[in-house]
Amino acid sequence: MRVTITDVAKEADVSASTVSRVIHDHPRISEETKNRVRETMERLGYYPNALARGLAKASTGNLGLILPNSKENLFTNPFFIEAMRGIGVEAQARGYNIMFSFSNNPEEEVGFLRNYINSRWVDGIILLTTRENDRCVSYLQEKRFPFVVVGRPDSARSALWVDNDNFQAVYNVTNLLIDRGCRNIAFLGGPGTFSVTRDRLHGFRQALEIRGIHPDDAQIGLGPDFSEAGGQASMEKVLASGVPDAVVTTDDYIAFGAQEALDAAGVGPVAVVGFNNTMRGRYQTPSLTSVDVNPAALGAGAVSLLIDAVTGVEGAADHKIVDTRLIERDSTASHCFCCGGSF
Repeated sequence: MRVTITDVAKEADVSASTVSRVIHDHPRISEETKNRVRETMERLGYYPNALARGLAKASTGNLGLILPNSKENLFTNPFFIEAMRGIGVEAQARGYNIMFSFSNNPEEEVGFLRNYINSRWVDGIILLTTRENDRCVSYLQEKRFPFVVVGRPDSARSALWVDNDNFQAVYNVTNLLIDRGCRNIAFLGGPGTFSVTRDRLHGFRQALEIRGIHPDDAQIGLGPDFSEAGGQASMEKVLASGVPDAVVTTDDYIAFGAQEALDAAGVGPVAVVGFNNTMRGRYQTPSLTSVDVNPAALGAGAVSLLIDAVTGVEGAADHKIVDTRLIERDSTASHCFCCGGSF
């Protein structure tokens, strides 16, 4: 039979309200009484209902996480795995638990948010990506519910967010390729509705234009996702209009697909640059040059911003930029370009 708060009160010879105050560490209860009640709770095996305690103090101690993935590829993208690691470590250090849901359907994601909010299961929401005209962001803003976005939302001034400087990261990579002799550079990305794709494409275009190179739309391929298959299909479309000197991609898995398409076409040498610095990239042949975006720091930063907001930390920041780092490997280091230079 389940032990109740009344059972504890009777055994400890106190009222049920006193047991409740001990559970919430009320300062007016003596240490002697607290110790007696806690010993009784432990002896009887009584565990307070976490949700009930959360409602009593207007906090659940939980954060909700929305993953933009289907169940088929939930844990295939290392970026999300590493971001979740950072989220979990930081949340635990701050005394919070994580509840997560997954879907790549915006309508279903809003449904999860509705359940989280109406059921009062969480104190705030973490969105692991943001789209153009994002319905999740709009819904949370409409409900005035605390949330943070990994990525820069359209309405950045009215949201908490953490991100890399995606524009600058690709701008720098593209300039480096130009400095080393490349002029015909392709760009492969995921869906254009995602802010990360738009920001990186903007950096790519700007780098070319400032150096007097007109971006060729035929050399820009945006796929339906950030997968290897999507990268291969996008690279094949680009190759139909000509072979580039180099390829800048927005994800290592897109880069892997690009490398496969280049190998299958028997063309080269073509330099390839990825994003996210995944473990697999180190062991590719050739090993993949990639931009390390530090996804664990992105996840931890999101949790820190959100908890500071929901707990009312004075002067808390509303956004955070995480530095990136280019890791050069064989996919660029061994290639000679039209000027005879190399990485």
